[in-house]
Amino acid sequence: MQYKGFLFCARSKEIKYSCSCQWCIYNQIKQSACTFAAMSAVMITRKVTRKWEKLPGKNTFCCDGRVMMARQKGVFYLTLFLIIGTCSLFFAFECPYLAVHLSPAIPVFAVLLFVFVMAMLLRTSFSDPGVLPRALPEEANFIEMEIEAANGNVLAGQRPPPRIKNVQINNQIVKLKYCYTCKIFRPPRASHCSICDNCVDRFDHHCPWVGNCVGKRNYRYFYLFTLSLSLLTIYIFAFDIVHVVLRSVDSGFHVVSLTPHCTVLEVLVCFFTLWSVVGLTGFHTYLISLNQTTNEDIKGSWSGKNRVQNPYSHKNIIENCCEVLCGPTYPSVLDRRGVMLEDSTSPNPSDASTHKSSNPVSQTTVRQHFL
Repeated sequence: MQYKGFLFCARSKEIKYSCSCQWCIYNQIKQSACTFAAMSAVMITRKVTRKWEKLPGKNTFCCDGRVMMARQKGVFYLTLFLIIGTCSLFFAFECPYLAVHLSPAIPVFAVLLFVFVMAMLLRTSFSDPGVLPRALPEEANFIEMEIEAANGNVLAGQRPPPRIKNVQINNQIVKLKYCYTCKIFRPPRASHCSICDNCVDRFDHHCPWVGNCVGKRNYRYFYLFTLSLSLLTIYIFAFDIVHVVLRSVDSGFHVVSLTPHCTVLEVLVCFFTLWSVVGLTGFHTYLISLNQTTNEDIKGSWSGKNRVQNPYSHKNIIENCCEVLCGPTYPSVLDRRGVMLEDSTSPNPSDASTHKSSNPVSQTTVRQHFL
């Protein structure tokens, strides 16, 4: 022990200015080691967190934030099952026969079309549709102050005026609505999805079949998915009929007895899927030609009583299609894989319990030592 510059020798029981015996040296080393271990038990660490882990809303993320989907994915799995199952039956039962009796190009083209359909489906389902970030607390307070200053004092019992801003687009006034959940004025054509609980730029609709919203960043891939799926469905349905006809001709028109059950199942699935998929593709082709979204069409934004003209349309079908399908790919504004550093002071329970009996140093003492 040490008293005002002197050392107390625990072996000889004497107070000395310095002691070089092995007993005192051992005690000093042991005390220093225990103090350092207790200090390391309470450490200030910086936890690395990705931004997608803190994003609000009702989305799920996979692959360290690279994959973004809605939480309700049951119908999306049904879509995968129907497409993969039907195509697998076609490749297993029809393609070998058609490749021999008609042309080997039939299964090759079917494989290419199937790969393209799956690529567009996954691209639509796993991408950010254009989710807008919510306002920070400071930004939300500033917007609230602006709104109160613009509206003035509202008397008790009176309904406050709607929170709307007017902007001019192509010589036409467009209203920007305030989102009470995201605390922002939504950009033109944006809307809040109640299922994903996020504001989506150029919101078209929420599609449960792809398990994601359809918006500014994935609409073209959604349209290419529906278009290619329509072609794939027609292709499989047509060659299923050809397969049945060829087999019936070879067997003397005994169609019912020689038609495989898998072929019948494929024909039924394609027949009932064909009308909905082709109809959906035709509807979105019509919307693209007008440069309009499903949300705007349902609400009648540009075809209501006022007959307001669509300020986003170029009055030309080719230009509208080129803008929607061939325009630039917009980057995501979420920065999902950005890094957030959080300071956290937490004791290590194992270290603290190990060294508690040897040297009971309090956390306050350790913090004062670091300071």
